[in-house]
Amino acid sequence: MFYLRKTVKSFYYALKGLSLIIKEEQSFRIQLVVAAVVFFLMFYFPLRNYEKMVLILVVAFVLVLELINSIFERFVDLMKPRLHFYVESIKDVMAAAVLLASLAALLIGLIIFIPYFKS
Repeated sequence: MFYLRKTVKSFYYALKGLSLIIKEEQSFRIQLVVAAVVFFLMFYFPLRNYEKMVLILVVAFVLVLELINSIFERFVDLMKPRLHFYVESIKDVMAAAVLLASLAALLIGLIIFIPYFKS
């Protein structure tokens, strides 16, 4: 059975979390600005549907990975009183994952958009 109140509550909590991350994480705000530019270019140029789908997936992947990185950072910060030598390396590895995803997204974006800028 579909419960509207429960569904609305779930959306409320999701939007609350999104609002929190936008307020507190500069890197997420930067990724959102880049995503907005990509979406503008996506509708400005006559892209094929599969190109649009790839761009949407890549942008979503980077944003979700940024969210996961923020979750890990907060979780790892909870362990700081018992400062384990892996704490800092966990944060570094997650940041590296976001960096690699962002670089891959940049390359994919360039591959898709450069031919449209040339014509």
